[in-house]
Amino acid sequence: MKVWSSLTAWRAARVTLAGQSVGFVPTMGALHAGHRALLARARADNDVVVLSIFVNPAQFNDPADLEKYPRTLEADQALARGLADHVIVPSAAEMYPDHYAFRMTENELSLRLEGAHRPGHFDGVLTVVLKLFNLVQPARAYFGEKDWQQLKLVEAMVRALLLPMEIVACPTERDADGLALSSRNRRLSVGARSRAAQFPRLLRSAATAAAAAAALTDAGFAVDYVADESGMRLGAIRLENVRLIDNVRL
Repeated sequence: MKVWSSLTAWRAARVTLAGQSVGFVPTMGALHAGHRALLARARADNDVVVLSIFVNPAQFNDPADLEKYPRTLEADQALARGLADHVIVPSAAEMYPDHYAFRMTENELSLRLEGAHRPGHFDGVLTVVLKLFNLVQPARAYFGEKDWQQLKLVEAMVRALLLPMEIVACPTERDADGLALSSRNRRLSVGARSRAAQFPRLLRSAATAAAAAAALTDAGFAVDYVADESGMRLGAIRLENVRLIDNVRL
């Protein structure tokens, strides 16, 4: 497994992969079993697997959230070993030589749900994903269904910009108690982590989105939203100042 911190060096290495199918898993690090499942799927589908680890400042509307985001590069590399052939770990200066003067904007889905609660978030997500697609030039890129709105926006961007690649959606990986795996889970206390398992259960069991929101509020969660859309029930809650999102199929 080769690790690239220089984009110039990575571009030179990318040229040597011509003629091979490249699978790509973009991440912000703090990797867990859900990321490992994405890498395993990419490994099964492609000749070469590329992983990126980049905590993208452009997608954080809260500076405190950016500061608290876990950074575990050595552990991330250990988890990826045997699955990824190349790991890109660029600096913000290299990723944003324009200081984010140019950005990718979507004007419909990105303004609702997560977008309504995190202004500018999806501009940052789509901008960095497009930059990474340009750098990696993958045949396929792998995204988890837990971030359903992000997945739909990336799929739409690929179609709209005529990018010659496939977006592969992978099922949400969950702990034994049903909570979706997330880098943010590690910020919860033991007690709050146990309580958080109610989140997907209440999303799934309530008759309506409004009933789910009420049940979550009664259970002590601060609810940002619960909404039914495209056969999915999506929700965002806060617990101990940690924001969790999830979705279930209706």
